[in-house]
Amino acid sequence: MQISPDSPAADDVRRLLDEHLTDMFATSPAESVHALDHTALLAPSVTFWTARDDDGTLLGCGALKELDGTSGEIKSMRTAGPARGRGVASALLDVVLAEAERRGYARVSLETGTQDYFAPARRLYTRHGFAECGPFGSYVLDPNSVFMTLELPAGRPALGSTGRPTEGSAPTSAPESREGAAAAGAPAAS
Repeated sequence: MQISPDSPAADDVRRLLDEHLTDMFATSPAESVHALDHTALLAPSVTFWTARDDDGTLLGCGALKELDGTSGEIKSMRTAGPARGRGVASALLDVVLAEAERRGYARVSLETGTQDYFAPARRLYTRHGFAECGPFGSYVLDPNSVFMTLELPAGRPALGSTGRPTEGSAPTSAPESREGAAAAGAPAAS
């Protein structure tokens, strides 16, 4: 499996994101759907990745949206149906969290659903250390939403494009890797 930055506008990615949005609207009331379409995922504040098989087959996707200089939000985590159970969501989450640590974020948060459909996603995040929290960013309390957050290791400097600490940050050791669990069977975050 190869995970790398990609465009949410690629044809196969758009189909997967359209499927994601369709499922979100079928599962949750419209006012409780916070999933981004491919156009919104092109915003400069969003970094988007895909997981692909060695033959280029799309396995899944995920994104990290910068909320401010110290925190980010996981968006559009989705595993393609035929790839579920292969560890795709966990591998994508590891990449997203490594990038958040590289940026020096203090925390990463997400919103997902309360319905049974989202139970595998909530279990995935719990296995990775996320805990329920209150609404963050522009979210408000919603009986159809679960908010989760993960405090990242303190003291990690923000790294620039060279991989070196940015001005004013002290050098530290490289971030620890996160060991993943099996991929969730449902979309992980909106």
